[in-house]
Order: sequence, then structure tokens, then C-alpha cells
Amino acid sequence: MKKVATKAPYIEPQVREVGGHREVLDPVRRRWVTLTPEEEVRQQTIAMLHSTYGYPLELMQVEGAITLNGMTRRCDIVTYDTTGQPHIIVECKRRDVPITQKVCDQACRYNTVLQVPILILTNGIQQVVIAVDREHATLRQLAEIPTYHK
Repeated sequence: MKKVATKAPYIEPQVREVGGHREVLDPVRRRWVTLTPEEEVRQQTIAMLHSTYGYPLELMQVEGAITLNGMTRRCDIVTYDTTGQPHIIVECKRRDVPITQKVCDQACRYNTVLQVPILILTNGIQQVVIAVDREHATLRQLAEIPTYHK
């Protein structure tokens, strides 16, 4: 996999402290969740997809369960089109985890179930955007995230 990483814009999440731990407001799940390093990247990515690329929050799912080889797995973020079909799988890693072939392989395994045309791999510093051509069984790196179209 050729890596052409672009810098993901940083958007400050809404954070609070409760009982000695930090929480972040997830606008997709509409609830406060524990602020882990991976959750910070996930929330930054949600905000970027929504504010920069126009993806509606109501057409996103966070930590959605899929069954892969008889085991339950969770996709960090999945966007859907207006017909309810999955459109993008986003795999988020903490800032100190590099975007590697292993991360790409994980997203591709999830895609055997969801069969989306776009994969996004991000650690909040780098992002790799991949177009999936199922007909020809190929992956092609894109320069940027496609803008949402109805």
C-alpha cells in the first residue's frame, strides 16, 4: 500500500470532567463517553466529516457491531447514504499508532461484511483515504475524503 497521508484538521471536542475522569460529548451517539486517546481521534474525525465534508451526523454510526468470521467486531465510524447503505468505514487509531498495512488490513476485513466504496484510516495526525473497487478487487488511494453528496 502506497501511503500518501494528509494532515487531518484538528477540531476541539466538547469535554467535561466527572468523578475524576474526562468525558467527551459524542454528537452521533448523543451521550457523554470516556475520553480515551482513540476516542479523541474518533470525535475529531466525526467533527471533520460533518463540518468539512458535509456528512450528516444522523447518517453516521459509531462503534457499530458487525459479525466477522463468527466474532463480533466494532467499526469506529460508518457513514451511510440516504438509502441506508454503508458508504464509508473509518478506522481510528490513537495518535501514537502509525497507519500501517495492518490497519488497512483490519478495515478491509470489516469491508468484507459492509462492502463500502471508501475506507478512511486515521490516527488524527495522518489519514489515508482508499477507494475500493469491488468489481476489479483493487484499492486506490485518494488524495482526500470525498465530499458528501445526497
